[in-house]
Amino acid sequence: MSERVIPGRRGGLITLGAADALWAGLTAGSAVPTASAVFTCSPADARAGYVLLGGRVVATVKAGGSQWGVPEIEVRRAAAELNAVELDRQDLVRIGPFRGAPKQNEKTPLRWRRRITRELQEPGDTGHAARSEGGRPHHLAGIDWRRILVEQTRDHTARTWWLPRAVVRLLDAAEHTETQWLQAARTRQESAAATEPSSHHRQTLAVDGRQTTSPHCPAPPRAYNGELQGHLYSVLSRKPGISRKVAGWTCAVCRTAPASVLDHCHEHGYVRAPVCQSCNTQERPDHLYSNDIRVADHYTRLFDSHIADWLHHWHRCPGCRARTTLPLPHLAAWTAHTACRSLRPTHRSSRGSGARKPCGVLRVSWTGSQNAPRSCMLTVAVDFCPSGEHRVLARVPYREAAERFRVWLAETAPAVATAAGPDRLDDLPTEFRPVIADTSSEGLALF
Repeated sequence: MSERVIPGRRGGLITLGAADALWAGLTAGSAVPTASAVFTCSPADARAGYVLLGGRVVATVKAGGSQWGVPEIEVRRAAAELNAVELDRQDLVRIGPFRGAPKQNEKTPLRWRRRITRELQEPGDTGHAARSEGGRPHHLAGIDWRRILVEQTRDHTARTWWLPRAVVRLLDAAEHTETQWLQAARTRQESAAATEPSSHHRQTLAVDGRQTTSPHCPAPPRAYNGELQGHLYSVLSRKPGISRKVAGWTCAVCRTAPASVLDHCHEHGYVRAPVCQSCNTQERPDHLYSNDIRVADHYTRLFDSHIADWLHHWHRCPGCRARTTLPLPHLAAWTAHTACRSLRPTHRSSRGSGARKPCGVLRVSWTGSQNAPRSCMLTVAVDFCPSGEHRVLARVPYREAAERFRVWLAETAPAVATAAGPDRLDDLPTEFRPVIADTSSEGLALF
């Protein structure tokens, strides 16, 4: 960016208008679409002391009079981080609407899921331009989410909204960073109030709790190194302050977004690791009954392209690791997607290229329980196949499925297989809880 585009430089600061131009120029080729006027239009507010750009907080400083500026180097760093993000428009995460109000961290003003839901549900939607003129939020953390929002309709009545997983992680990171920023601001204010005389104390927080002067940026989340290994979720989740402790880690799966929840094995009850909301929902099926799973395309990532990371994560549960297996729903999905892949019918592609693609919708169900492996049976079927509405591909006994998985695990992820085995049964509960699906909410507690 040439010098003439960023006038008003004072000690490394540039004006808000110059920062808008700089941001737009630096992110013009980014895979994630960005908005214009990110420093001067809603929801940005320089008087708050910061502006969110991607997952980074950029401080705003009052340069004199009514003029506000931002450090040029911080804008460039935020742009470089955003430009490094790879966007897969096919890897989508549902963001709403849900039956209940979306779970949000009330400590941060961003609350991006609620903002998007509220904006999309408003009647008389006249488009992006009208929203910008009305002062309503048309971007979040510098990202123009409307350009990549996907709307799907089920049964011609129910609308659902989806965003690429990379963008969901960015917005989650922005929300987490903002929460830390505000906590640091409050800490500084309380420290100043304790050390300064009351007659000289100066209020630094606005009415809504935002900082009017810029505190130092809080420390970024640290990498998770197995600190919670072997803990029971039923015990750990009740400890005071555990949510704040979880937020101090980076997601143990993707290792990019800040963690927000404790993922745990619902079959054995052990904590696996702190993960972000995106990874916590990635392993869940598109549709789930008490013993019936639709094996959707996202299982390609779980069992193919990102298999080593996910196997390691699932085997953080001592119960799964000791028995060299997976919880019953995961094992059933693996059996349908991987072990029975060659049995699935295919048909010619509509493009006429000669390639063939899988037909119908893959589904797996089971009878019995993992607690009675001799009687447990997995049934793999294809729904809506032209050659049969519900075509059964295979019936696999639980023990056979588990043995197939052990062989495949040794070939696919030797390091994970080496760490597993029947010689590591110490401290495991004698009776595991039965697999019970919670289909009454979007949480899908089975997973």
